[in-house]
Amino acid sequence: MKTTLIVVSVFMTLHVNASTIPVSERIDSLMNSAINPSAPGCNLGITHNNEFIHKAGYGLANLELGVPLDGNQVHRMASVSKQFTAMAVLILAQQGHIDLDKDIHTYIPDLRKYPSRVTVRQMLDHVAGMGDYDLIAPSFEGEESDQAIELKSAAGGQFRLGNEDYLTIDEFYEVVKTVPLALEPNTEFRYSNLAYFLLAMMVEEVSGKSLRQFSNEFMFKPLGMSHTFFSDNPVEIVKNRASGYKKNDKGEYVTDMTNLFWVGDGGLHTNLDDMLLWNKHFNEPQLGQDPVALVAMMNTANATLKPAADVSYANGQFVKQYQGVTEYAHSGGWLGTSTYFARYPELKLSFSLMCNDVSNDKVFGAYKEIRDLVFAEVLNKQEESR
Repeated sequence: MKTTLIVVSVFMTLHVNASTIPVSERIDSLMNSAINPSAPGCNLGITHNNEFIHKAGYGLANLELGVPLDGNQVHRMASVSKQFTAMAVLILAQQGHIDLDKDIHTYIPDLRKYPSRVTVRQMLDHVAGMGDYDLIAPSFEGEESDQAIELKSAAGGQFRLGNEDYLTIDEFYEVVKTVPLALEPNTEFRYSNLAYFLLAMMVEEVSGKSLRQFSNEFMFKPLGMSHTFFSDNPVEIVKNRASGYKKNDKGEYVTDMTNLFWVGDGGLHTNLDDMLLWNKHFNEPQLGQDPVALVAMMNTANATLKPAADVSYANGQFVKQYQGVTEYAHSGGWLGTSTYFARYPELKLSFSLMCNDVSNDKVFGAYKEIRDLVFAEVLNKQEESR
């Protein structure tokens, strides 16, 4: 059941296909049809012209205490974090501390020597030839790799990635520095969490500040994002955090929270209010020494791969055309969290979906219907105003 709803008054009057049902109610109906009010669920925020046109929570933030999601909880964002890591790297580049086309060993000299040159830009674009978690945990997502490092748990068995075995950031860093390339750089798009973790460590090596500290100083504080941070401490208290859940083999909900707290590829925590501010920055650039140029850099896709990849990717954002406008989007999935953030700069429109249930396969179907519903209204309004 919806618990909190904020809707701009002008949006309340919009209707779909001459229906008498307001759009806000249609959105609620779709979300409520996908989420049981007594189960974990999602917070959904939709912004237009830098204001919320919908902000609501559906389901529970905490099953033990029966706390409802109300649109304000802090969520772990999983791979949606990558665009924030990329922004930190680009800010350092604008400051003159990083050359994006230099070899990564320039900034991490004790990294394993690769047979080919690997640049920072290639890592941002996922064309550096670096592998993924399957190279340190062969059972990751059911994959097997003959290049995998034999990483062991404390008990001597195969390392289990998630919430069973544990490595500190420094211990994980020592492992990742030894991982070989999976393929020749600049030959194909290969998504790599390890590359983005190394970019986070590069930020620390170059700036002398952790990614958490650097991003807070140069990104989150300037934008007023007071609920946003890279969580690199497994025992810290996070106020108003949405707990994570999944269903077990019996179909019963169990707690599903990671105990791995390295950052860069993931680890960002935020809420809907702060994602509105993040999206606003792309519409009204504020960060960096040249804010407009910084946003242009962020939005430049596949700057290195020749010939062009069949995947268009720009610094933590998949780029494609949707209904005639450019979409910058990324999903995130990890233990107890499923997220999605999409923005459409030409329409000054964005969607933030933050869910704490990885078992619900109905939510993203409802989201797609909602996106099309909102698109229709926004495009119709644009036509009417011409």
